[in-house]
Amino acid sequence: MKALVVLLVLLVIGLIVARQALYVVDETEQVIITRFGEVQTVVRFPGLYLKAPFVDQAIRLDKRILRIDAPPEAMPDKEKQNLIIDSYARYRITDPVQFRKTLQTELTARSRLGNIVNSTMRDRVALRDRFEIIGSEPILDDTGNPVEDDDGLPLFEGRDTRTQILDEVLSGVRQEVRDREFGIEIIDVRLKRADFPESVTPSIFTRMRAERNRIATKFRAEGEEEDLKIRAVANRNRDIILAEADRESNQIRGEGEARAISILAEALNEDPDFFAFRRSLAAYQAMLNQNDTIVLGADSPLFRYLEGPVGASSR
Repeated sequence: MKALVVLLVLLVIGLIVARQALYVVDETEQVIITRFGEVQTVVRFPGLYLKAPFVDQAIRLDKRILRIDAPPEAMPDKEKQNLIIDSYARYRITDPVQFRKTLQTELTARSRLGNIVNSTMRDRVALRDRFEIIGSEPILDDTGNPVEDDDGLPLFEGRDTRTQILDEVLSGVRQEVRDREFGIEIIDVRLKRADFPESVTPSIFTRMRAERNRIATKFRAEGEEEDLKIRAVANRNRDIILAEADRESNQIRGEGEARAISILAEALNEDPDFFAFRRSLAAYQAMLNQNDTIVLGADSPLFRYLEGPVGASSR
């Protein structure tokens, strides 16, 4: 019975020692092994490792890309107008020993790096006005028309300026981190939001709406001008086509009448009496009906064909 108890005690002690001597490094971690506060080794690769039990401590740090959300701050621009700037940065721990010496924990790193990002951002924002940062003025070309992107949407001032500001902030933060030897690498700095304070938002929105209305009115005026040009060209082409058609129809009609006169002249030359007879019949048809009473002299030309064939031939 005593041997069983001793065996159980030794087993428990062995488990405790094994738990203290063995440690696992995950693929997302890097581990610093310290002994009485002094760094003994740094483990960067995943696996099962051995350390001195009870005297060595394993300090785990993330080796992935980490994110810092800087607190939103009101930052004055070049015109001393406050803007609400909300930004974030991403970093990676490259030197765990130096990181532990200067920052110790990721919580401390978030606080100190957030202050550095906001301080650097404040310096860069102070060099620009709010419209360059936020971007509410359209970019115009040499002719005064808005410049459009690949999707046909107008470009506004501030896009290129914000990119330039972020590049400058990234460069400044990296330099600050190198100077302070934090043992980290800043990957990038980005803006989540750059906006006006709530107190001036209504007036800014009113100005933006007025600007959009001005651009829309300009587009409508240009469209109406183009419509008038197209209609004028169409009406001119229509008038030209109608004039050409009238000219051709008059020409054809004149040629037809000339041809008819020529045919009648030829018929008159071949049989003048028959032609005179036909013309007289046409005159009778136009002048006479059943209720008409006509008094003609004996020598009237119209009476010639009313006498009958005998009278016609005698004349």
